[in-house]
Amino acid sequence: MASRSLLRDALGWGFALWLFGYLAGVLLFFVVPTAYIGIVLTPAAVLLTVWVLLRRVRAGELARDLVIAAAWTAIAVTLDYAFIVQLLRPADGYYKPDVALYYGLTFALPIVVGWWRRARGAEAR
Repeated sequence: MASRSLLRDALGWGFALWLFGYLAGVLLFFVVPTAYIGIVLTPAAVLLTVWVLLRRVRAGELARDLVIAAAWTAIAVTLDYAFIVQLLRPADGYYKPDVALYYGLTFALPIVVGWWRRARGAEAR
């Protein structure tokens, strides 16, 4: 059962969060200059990701958090390359500082939130 929940948390939520960001980015493309899409989208995406980590992803050990972080980052990098870089071929390129921040947060948030949950659980004892 643990492997099923890990698959759901790592692959299911990783894909769902990526899809949210992708679709939100497509919608923002029509109302925000492309240079600002990442700046507009990042705060909402971080809040949604933290909510998912706190409410939907099963708490676990550091190893579990690392698997989730690696899976979410691999999903983001792979699907961004396929559906943004290759498919849309942005005229001004795609890999800029906001994308580096996005990939960094995608990896760091599962680890940081997991650490916070464990530290908070230790305080309650």
